[in-house]
Amino acid sequence: MHDKKQTKSDLVDGIYEKTGSELKTIRIVVDQFLREIKQSLENGQSVELRGFGTFEIRKRKGRKKARNPKTGEIVSVEDHAVVAFRSGKELRNNVWDMPSRSREKDSN
Repeated sequence: MHDKKQTKSDLVDGIYEKTGSELKTIRIVVDQFLREIKQSLENGQSVELRGFGTFEIRKRKGRKKARNPKTGEIVSVEDHAVVAFRSGKELRNNVWDMPSRSREKDSN
């Protein structure tokens, strides 16, 4: 696996290199795309991107005795919602054996 993170700026640069479209336009489209996903999730809607995956809201039950990992302090956590990502079949199949592929590269 790669240690480096892929940032939004890296994605924009990659699209620019592959399409030759105007950099400013690509930034606008990527930003708006992410805003649309965010807005849909905030409105309680799932976002399905075929071949990639689904972003959805999941309900989490609260707990009376949770622990703050930084301080170790016992705190109460209310019921809340979290954003979850469920990969699509195509993406899941493409990354399934990545750890073994990574080990093969390291041994060469």
